[in-house]
Amino acid sequence: MLTGYFLGLGAIMAVWGARMPAVQQAAHLGTAGLALVLLAAAVGMVAGLQLGGRYARPVRLPAQLTSGSIALAGCLVLVGQGESLSALLAAALAFGLAHGVLDVAANTAAVRCQNAFGRPIMSGLHAAYSLGALAGAALAALTAQAPHSTLFTATGALMAGAAVAAVPVTRSLSGADRPAMRAGAGKLPLLSSPGKLWLLAALAAASLLGEGAAADWAAVHLHTLGAPTAASATAFALYSAAMAAGRLTGDRLTAAFGAPTVVRAGALLATAGLTLGVIGNSTPLALTGWAVFGLGLSTTVPSLITAAGAGGAQAVATVTATGYLGLLAGPALIGALASATTLPTALLLPALLAAAVAALAHRALENTTP
Repeated sequence: MLTGYFLGLGAIMAVWGARMPAVQQAAHLGTAGLALVLLAAAVGMVAGLQLGGRYARPVRLPAQLTSGSIALAGCLVLVGQGESLSALLAAALAFGLAHGVLDVAANTAAVRCQNAFGRPIMSGLHAAYSLGALAGAALAALTAQAPHSTLFTATGALMAGAAVAAVPVTRSLSGADRPAMRAGAGKLPLLSSPGKLWLLAALAAASLLGEGAAADWAAVHLHTLGAPTAASATAFALYSAAMAAGRLTGDRLTAAFGAPTVVRAGALLATAGLTLGVIGNSTPLALTGWAVFGLGLSTTVPSLITAAGAGGAQAVATVTATGYLGLLAGPALIGALASATTLPTALLLPALLAAAVAALAHRALENTTP
């Protein structure tokens, strides 16, 4: 059931992002106006993460998942109807707020279910998010000729209907980890200090900065190498597919070798892959580099959120919110560095941050993951 929430969240975010140019055109917005709309969504999301973290308690999780899903679906419909900057700013702010509340609820519920099972499941759930995003992007592409308002309304109605249908099963999450607690199995220890929480948050920001770099700069990187348009567009798709594949196998690897080892090895792989892709100065190496980068980082964020879950919902919110700040700020930071130097030089920043994740993985994750 939780898999469905992660799938739906990924799909709705992909539909939102893929049809944003149509939203911009319908409201007659310039670049600055669109930037304000995206900023409103980001501000709402950070606020929603903090609100969701304060609200999330075991008994409240089912209601938070259901209401968050319905609210997010409704806000997507409102975004589709927006025909002015003021209307879109309000809808985007509400959309981000609902996104943050639902994100914290889903990840907190995932930690509790993993605690109950006594084995890693977080990576697989985040793989569902990645697969949902791929499905949402494909849906947006297939319906490119249809009005974006129609797509947003249909997607929102489907998500809201699924959330209502899932209510009987969702209610069971309020006691998801009680069997494990009674048996004493799979229970996460508490975070040892606030410093460890902020280390987890910093590593999440470093990891998600890399995801933002891939989303906004991978195609540009390929274009600067003289790659055809189709090949340039493939770069992020390869990154996303490799990340989904890594997350599908991540739980088994984590169970076998432990989260610190898996995250460290993956981050080193990501560093090597992106570095090779950047300095190789060829289209095949660049495509390979972005794919390896996605594969290497695939287990990092799920493991960091699992570790944060030892501190409760507010800790999950802190790590997630800080991670999203890296995701949002990363592309702009790389753009500024590229303006001061060159794009290949700027793209070494995510590789260096992946190396930092590798160096600090054991310290961040020891004694906080099952």
